Formats: sequence, structure tokens, C-alpha cells
Amino acid sequence: MPLLLYPFSACVPPPRALLRRLSPPPPMAAVAPPPPAVRILPSMGALDLPPLPPPATDDFHWLDLFAFLNSPADTYHQIPQQGGEEEELEAGLELELELELERHAEVERQRERARKAQHRRLRQRQVKAETEAWARAAEEYREIEREMLDRRLAPALPYVKSLFVGWFEPLRDAIARDQDVQRRKRVKHVYAKYLLLLPADKVAVIVMHKMMGLLMSSKDGTGSVRVVQAAHCIGEAVEREKSRKKKDQGENDPALEKEQAKCRKHVKSLVRRRKMSDAQKLVQQELELEEWGTEAQVKLGTRLIELLLDSAFVQSPADQTPDSSPDIRPAFKHVLRQPIIENGRLKKKHWVIECDHLVHEGFESTARHVDIPYLPMLVPPKKWKGYDKGGHLFLPSYIMRTHGVKDQKDAIKSVPRKQLRKVFEALDILGSTKWRVNRRVHDVVETIWSRGGGIAGLVDKTNIPLPERPELEDPDEVQKWKWSLKKAKKTNRELHAERCDTELKLSVARKMREEDGFYYPHNLDFRGRAYPMHPHLSHLGSDLCRGVLEYAEGRPLGKSGLCWLKIHLANKYGGGVEKLSHEGKLAFVENQLLDIFDSAANPVDGNCWWINAEDPFQCLAACMDLSDALKSSSPYRAVSHLPIHQDGSCNGLQHYAALGRDYMGAVAVNLVPGEKPADIYSEIAARVHDVVRGDSLKDPATNPNASLARVLVDQVDRKLVKQTVMTSVYGVTYIGARQQITKRLQEKGLITDDKLLYDVSCYATRVTLDALGQMFQSARGIMAWLGDCAKMIASKNQPVKWTSPVGLPVVQPYKKYKNYMIRTSLQCLALRREGDAIAIHRQKAAFPPNFVHSLDSSHMMMTAIACKEAGLHFAGVHDSFWVHACDVDQMNQILREQFVELYSMPILENLLEEFQKSFPTLEFPPCPPQGNFDVREVLTSTYFFN
Repeated sequence: MPLLLYPFSACVPPPRALLRRLSPPPPMAAVAPPPPAVRILPSMGALDLPPLPPPATDDFHWLDLFAFLNSPADTYHQIPQQGGEEEELEAGLELELELELERHAEVERQRERARKAQHRRLRQRQVKAETEAWARAAEEYREIEREMLDRRLAPALPYVKSLFVGWFEPLRDAIARDQDVQRRKRVKHVYAKYLLLLPADKVAVIVMHKMMGLLMSSKDGTGSVRVVQAAHCIGEAVEREKSRKKKDQGENDPALEKEQAKCRKHVKSLVRRRKMSDAQKLVQQELELEEWGTEAQVKLGTRLIELLLDSAFVQSPADQTPDSSPDIRPAFKHVLRQPIIENGRLKKKHWVIECDHLVHEGFESTARHVDIPYLPMLVPPKKWKGYDKGGHLFLPSYIMRTHGVKDQKDAIKSVPRKQLRKVFEALDILGSTKWRVNRRVHDVVETIWSRGGGIAGLVDKTNIPLPERPELEDPDEVQKWKWSLKKAKKTNRELHAERCDTELKLSVARKMREEDGFYYPHNLDFRGRAYPMHPHLSHLGSDLCRGVLEYAEGRPLGKSGLCWLKIHLANKYGGGVEKLSHEGKLAFVENQLLDIFDSAANPVDGNCWWINAEDPFQCLAACMDLSDALKSSSPYRAVSHLPIHQDGSCNGLQHYAALGRDYMGAVAVNLVPGEKPADIYSEIAARVHDVVRGDSLKDPATNPNASLARVLVDQVDRKLVKQTVMTSVYGVTYIGARQQITKRLQEKGLITDDKLLYDVSCYATRVTLDALGQMFQSARGIMAWLGDCAKMIASKNQPVKWTSPVGLPVVQPYKKYKNYMIRTSLQCLALRREGDAIAIHRQKAAFPPNFVHSLDSSHMMMTAIACKEAGLHFAGVHDSFWVHACDVDQMNQILREQFVELYSMPILENLLEEFQKSFPTLEFPPCPPQGNFDVREVLTSTYFFN
């Protein structure tokens, strides 16, 4: 009988075959031998087994045996005896098979041990990065000090680092002296108990790095920051370091909860025995674990700023005469800023911390020497299990950015964990996506940056020249010169701020460049939209950020993946190409292959075709990926790490069209299948142009808009109206829309008179909003209904609350704030405290856009969970969903199914029912009527997301 072979896995050995021979049956007549049995060998994977011997023709198959036993007796004949050679061969084969399986299992065990060891090493590095950042910096400065003392020579340090080293010792000593004074005092300052919680050297490092980080992040590039902002930021950083330290101790001490229970029991005992002073001391020690509050943070931060002002100095370069005394002056000044008008708004006078120009000049090289908190993680983030349970290993992490709003925090904490299961799962999926730095694109960025920037969207490293004062003292000419000078200085400050921001992004890329991969823990805003917790270099950022990031894990393109890579390249090139059909985009890429190959091979010194793209660095990354694939021996098998984007088509209006089952709106935003993508922005621009052209033909004497229309008629295009159309669904006001259109007209530069520019902008805004209202009447009706409901709720002095489709409780945080003064060691500061009165107008105006944001975030979370179940690597940025090129078709089907599932729910009806349960005394208006659009048409709409 032949050896029976069973399919098996590499980890589980197959069952042993039963080697039992049959006794020969009685003699029977000669019959034709049965045909050889057909034997199917299972796939053996990577195992190399010797070939099996051919089966003997007189062997029994089980079917042959069955036939034999049921045949007549007179047909029997003698079966020949088998020798022992086959048994020995089978036994040897089994032994070799077992040995091979054992070797394979040992290799797998070694790989698993190596993987676990690598994970342990990365986790140790991550723990050190989160817990020892400030301590490492302090130790570095102490080491430099020792080197300077030993060698009696200042080491060659970067400019900013030399400033830090010079400030560290005097600031540390000043903090230590203040700590000693506060310890000896019987009546201590309010900030004293917080100042004593950390060592002086660690506090000094926090103060220096936070102050420099705030100054270089200033949007206006003036090198100044408001005192209250700096004080709050520094105080909060000290609190986080202390809470992180406590959390670290708690993680390493399993008996911490037992000790806390014992402490509470001791306090109760002291209160019963009326030993109130002792009980108060114990309670005070426990309160150190609680949140300090804004007032405590500001008072501590102000005192530390005061110590920094007294300790930090700079010295002018050595270009003075030998006899002159060195020019040593404070590095920071406490300055009162006078009222100014900026962007049409009056800024009241306020106190700022301003840095010396010598410090300001070094900002652009500061980023690599400033500690950046919440860097991407080297290991997957902790899974979310509660409001403050998840994310980073030891750094304080909260699932929602509440900005101190108590109502939202209480809402999250009060709902059962089961209700938030989908929210937790979606955030865990987003955080588990592994990224890495695209080194080839990063090299290109660094090369362009080292040559001065100014191309591919990078800011220019040189300032614009300041205009020279006119030789003639003509008052009009002098006034024009003053305005030009002011404008040039403002532009240079903004360029400086952009350069600092670019340097921060590149600093993170340099730090993470050599890592095999890293992760971005995510949390939510109050509406449910997800954001990476790292603030600088992430896929949520600019084209520069997205261009230098890619998936750490690659996947073969496949046939469909190669097509999607080409479509992605065309989308990133832009310039109108993104509005073509898929076939048009593929044809565009085929016609540009020579430029694409040149861009990939010589991105800096070649023809630089990619630089003209709307998203140049993302376009370059796609050129490199496509070039590698097409030049390989098998393009379909080429491994791609590039995330391919599928973006919603004016996603806010898509949600409104689905809510109202508005067929006309659904056609305009690609919910209905079409041969090519519908472009809502071009459609609105065409309607606006028709109205303006009609007005321009009228008589200015009888129609006041005629003269304005004649100025505007040749300037109406898609770009003029795009931002207004995009933000209209999110509640843009008339004033906001007018400012958007004014900015677009200024960019065109055809209207130089300010009064005429204002009048034309007002006219264009009215026409644009009217066109929107005509095209999306259903959306306008839903927005009005939501606003009316919000106004009724807010009139009862209650915030608008609702539950998103994935179970997230949402509370609008808009209340009237009260200002109050606190006295600090530096100055009196005005702080804002949340009041009890609801801001009715803000509650009403913000509810429609916030509600739609909660819906698009729900769609993204549902899609993320479904993609994970399908084995896809998913990343998302609000209404832009990303996967590998080979998985785009599958994700497209998933996101459409999830959209249909979302809008199969009675969303508006559920919202109304929730309002009625919360406010039974209010009579809310009925839900708006719905149209005849069938949301299932989305399943076959090619350009719904594309």
C-alpha cells in the first residue's frame, strides 16, 4: 500500500502514516491489474524532500480494496508478497521529513527571538526618549562645562548650542538658589511647591528650550512672544515632566495603588482624630499628582522667565577695538508692545518677551539643537483604553484635545468604554501604521535647501531687499517709501518664520532618517477628527512633509497598482490634469515618461520637470517609484512603499447631499456615476461668470454693478471661487468669503486701487454665494435647520451635544469667557476663565460645520476598521484615505460600502430624537424634507473618491 501524504503547515508536523499491511486474501482468478492510482502531492513550501518512488502496479488503493472485497469469490487470485525494502524507504523518508520540519521550526523560533529582541531594544530607546530627554540635555551641558574647565578652552560648538551652554550654568544656579530660599521660608510663594518638584538643572533646560522654541515658532517672525503665552507653556512643560515622572514611577511600582489606598485610609483616620494639620499635609502631597491648573502654571512659568531674564546674556562678535569693553547685553527683554492694526484688527498693547537680534539671527540653525517633544515613536503606541490611557508609553497622552474644556472631558469619561470601542480601534489602527523617511526625496530636499531654497515650494533663504529712501524729500514719495519699507520688513519677518518652520521639519527628518520605521500616535479634536500627536513632520502636513514620508512596509504593485501609481502621479502634478478622467491621466503620464525618468534620475541637475507640479515633492516621489517599476524586469512585481491618496470630491457637500438625498447636489459632487469627474468649483465659476458677464453688458447709469462687473469679468476663474465654495459648507460668513476673494484678486495684481478692490470683492462675494445657494438648496435647508436647533438649545444656556455615528460624545465648547487678573513675580497678567454663560451665536454658527466634521470623521473611522480587517495598511487625513497602490481598488470598494452603511442610518432623525430626549420641553422643528437620491449609487461612482 502506498504511503499516505497529508497537507501540513510549516509549524505543525503531519500525522504519521499507519504502516499496516493487509494479509493476502484467498486465491482468485487472474484479472487485469487495476490502473495506477492518481496521487496528488501537497505543496511542501520551502522544504526540499527527496522524490517518492513510483507506486507499484499491484499496490492496493482504498478504492481498489473496496472493489476487491465486493467481487465474486471465483475471481480471487493470489496476491504476491511485498518485500521489506519499501518499509525501510518509507521509514527513512519519514525521518528525513521530521528532521527538515524541525530545522524549519528552529529557524522560525530564531527569527521570532530576534524580532522580540529588536522590539525590546526599540522599546528601551523609546522609553529613554520619553523619560530622559531633559536629563540628557542637562548632562550634555554639564559635560561641556567640564571639558571647558579641563582644557581651559571653549569647544567648537554651533552658535545656538554655545548660547545654551553659556546660559545653562547661571540659570541653573539661579533656580537652585530660589529653590533653597523657598525651602527655608515659612510663608512660601504660590509657585514654590511646584518649583521644588524637579531638579534645578532639568528645570533650566526646560526653560531654555521652551523659550527658544516659542520664539522661533512665532508666525510673524518678530522674535517675540506674549508673556502670558510663554509663562503658560513653560509651566505646562514642567507639570508634564513631573506627571511623566510620577507615571514612570507608577509603571515600575505595582504597589502604588495599594500605597495610595493606605494613604487615603490614613487621612480619614487623622480627620476622625481631629489632627487636621497632619491630614492637610498628606492631602497636599497627593494633590501634586493632580492637574495644576492654568493659574499655577502661569505663576511658575513667570518666575522662571524672570530668572532667565536675569541669567541669559549675549556678547557681540569680537570686532571691537582692544581698548573697548566687551558689549555684553541681555539675551531677552521684557517689552511693552504698543497697539497696532494687523490684518484689519486692532491689537491692544501687551507685554512680550523679545530676544536680542543676535539670538534672532541664529534661529534658522536652532531647530536641530532644540528638544522637540512628542517625536514619532519607535514602537507601536499603547492601545487606547480611556481618556488618558493610550498613546505614548510615558509622556502624558489624552484621547481628545479638550483645551481645558471641562464639559467635553467629562463627556468622554462618563460614557461606557464599550460605546467608544470603534473610536479606540480606529485610533489604534491609525497609530499602528509604520512609516519611514523616503531618503531619496529627503536628499533632494536637503540639496535644494543647502543651495538657498526658493524652488519646489521651499521658502527662499534670502530676504527681499529693503527699498532705499528717496533722495528728494517729497512728502508723497517719502510716505510711499515708508509704506514699502514696512511691507518689505513684514515680508522678511514672514520669510524668517517660514524658514524656522522648514528647519524644524527637516530636523525631525534628520533624526528619524536612519530608523527602519516609526509610528504616529493619534488623538482627536472635540468633533472626532483624528490628528497625529507629533506637531512638525507628519503626513498631515505640507507637501514637503508628505514627500519625505512613505510606508515602511512595501507591497508589489500588481497590474492595478501600476495604473493607480500613474494616476496618483498625474493628480500630484495638477495643473488641470487632476480633473481629467482616469484614462486621460494615464495618457498624460505615458506622454511624459521621458520627463518622469529624467526627474527620477537627475532630480536637481536634470530638466526638473517635477518642480512645476502643484505638489512637487509628492510628484517627485511618484516619479521615482514609477521609474523604478518600469525599468525593472517585471513592473508588476516591483515593490512600492508609496501611499496612494483617494480624496473626497468637496467632501462636506458630499455629506450634505447624502443627508438630504439631494440628486442635483449628488451629481455635482460625484455621488452619481459619471464618465469623468464633476468639478463643482468649475461649475460655480461658470455660473458666476455668466452673471458677471450679463451685468457687464448693462448700463452703469442704471445698474451700479455694471462698472464693477466690467472690472471683474476677465478675472473670474476656478481659483477665484474655490476657497469660498470649499468653506461655504463649513459656515463661512460673508466677511470671511469677501476676504478670501480679495486675497485671490490681490494675487492677480490687476486692481491696484484699494477702494475699487474692496467694492469688486463685495460684488464677487455676493454673486458667488448666490450661485452656491441656487445649486445646493437642500444643503442650505439642512444648515438652517441645524442652526435653528442649536439656537433653541443655546437659549436654555446649554451647549449643543450629540453622539456621532461611531459613538463619540461631542460637546460644543463655546462659552463666554471671563477675564481676571493674577499677580506674578514679573507683572500682573490677564487670564481667561470659562464662564457659565453660553455663547449663543457661536453655538448656532458652529453647529452645522461641526456636525458635518463629526460625520466625515465617522466615515474615516469606519473605513479604517474595515481596511484593517481586510489586511490593508491604512492612513487617513480627514477626507483623504491612503493605502498601497495594489490595495486601492479594494479600499475604494470598502470606503463606498462604509459610506452607504453610514447613510443607511437615519442620521437626522436620530439627532432630533436625541435633542428631544435631552430637552423634552422644547419643540424642535421637524427634519428637512429629503429628495429622491439613492445613496447606493455611490457604490458604482468611480469619481466619488479619486
